[in-house]
Amino acid sequence: MTLEAILSQYGLAALFLGAGIEGETVVVLGGVMVHRGLIAYPAAIAAAALGSFVADQIFFALGRRFRNHRYVQRVQQKAAFRRAIDVFERRPVLFVFGFRFLYGLRTVSPIAIGTTALPASRFMAINALAAMVWATVFVTLGYLFGQGIEAAFGRVRDVGHVLVPVLAVLLLVGLVAHLRHRRREVTARD
Repeated sequence: MTLEAILSQYGLAALFLGAGIEGETVVVLGGVMVHRGLIAYPAAIAAAALGSFVADQIFFALGRRFRNHRYVQRVQQKAAFRRAIDVFERRPVLFVFGFRFLYGLRTVSPIAIGTTALPASRFMAINALAAMVWATVFVTLGYLFGQGIEAAFGRVRDVGHVLVPVLAVLLLVGLVAHLRHRRREVTARD
């Protein structure tokens, strides 16, 4: 089965999940898929926006529901969490709109906002608008630079050419996460 067939069959679902879990990289690749004619531009934006929106709503709800849980309280001790709250307190609406564009604050920010007094309905409205803008920007970047991205990385037709690098990256990410976790445990004991 060719990559084009897989992407044309599962492209929007993969884009939805990838936008919520990983973020910009997947959404830019969604734009490349649009450039190649595998999915429609409006559908790519909608899938990416919805994936990002749903993920951020879940993180917000977790922060709201479990704000007194020891896991969330541990996360509150992290520098990124404190930075997110500091910026939120100065400009709450702007921060809710823009956190997904800020490197290092994308995942922790909705949890942090969930621990504040911001009404859930207000977060939802701002989050929906921000998700649409974010998705439009990154799908468009992938679409506009699709030819350059293809020239740089080549046109991959066989699934095997994709699975091996993806598995290698996943293993590398898992190893790095494991080593960082062990280093934190050692540091915490000392």
